[in-house]
Amino acid sequence: MNIVPLSLVSAVEWLLHATRGLSKTVGGYFAQIIKQLSTVLFATVVLAMSVPSVRAGEQVDLLLVLAADVSYSVNEQEFELQREGHAKAITNPHVINAIQSGAIGRIAICFIEWSGEIFQTVVTSWTLIRDVEDARRFADKIIEAPRLFAENTSISTAIRFATAQLERAPFRSERRVIDLSGDGVNNAGGSVASARDEAVAKGITINGLAVLNDDLKEHTKEMKEHTNPPGGLEDYYRRNVIGGAKSFVIVAENFDAFGSALVRKLSTEIASAPQGSYAMAR
Repeated sequence: MNIVPLSLVSAVEWLLHATRGLSKTVGGYFAQIIKQLSTVLFATVVLAMSVPSVRAGEQVDLLLVLAADVSYSVNEQEFELQREGHAKAITNPHVINAIQSGAIGRIAICFIEWSGEIFQTVVTSWTLIRDVEDARRFADKIIEAPRLFAENTSISTAIRFATAQLERAPFRSERRVIDLSGDGVNNAGGSVASARDEAVAKGITINGLAVLNDDLKEHTKEMKEHTNPPGGLEDYYRRNVIGGAKSFVIVAENFDAFGSALVRKLSTEIASAPQGSYAMAR
């Protein structure tokens, strides 16, 4: 097990209490930001303490970062469907078969959630997946973790954060993939295309899962345009988000279809399907 110095834990606990105390003296959005940041910081240290040790540089068929959108446009019900979809997909027999059919027969996965420029977190750190038992343990951690924040949609920052996780992975693979899912366009941070190009230049492939979200009848015109841009969300992901060798987009008609779309997506990227292929999940 990785060891985090007790002094660091104490410092973080002090900061957590201090920031929560400060948040009581201020109101509105700033207070919310303080609470979210302190919670994320504490959760990060707890995660570091619980990550089991692995053999440095162990070879795997694929390094995969699952990057899930938890921005404002994703309500609590949709958030639960998304979490459950990830948990069920990684334990799906088709996905397990794809993993075990690889040359080495194992992959390593990291699960992150993202929203605004300063809101990204590692929900489940790098985990070796060889069989359904490994997959179930990984899935349980996804389901059990709390939702830490909801903010704007910074796909560009999400790509850079996912890239950083790939670069710090305790495993080795020639294939490094970011599996990015979301229901809207970038509305915070820098250029998505620039972030994508930076990742691709490092040999990373970015695949996209565009979730069509029509459940916004009471939302503003701006929010509707955020989730349904000119030309559609799938086209936006094709032009701005995906990139690298054999990159592709899969579309889920809604969050109810998220799980089945993700099974197709994982099976495809683990097996490294031809570039440009996509499917509509219904």
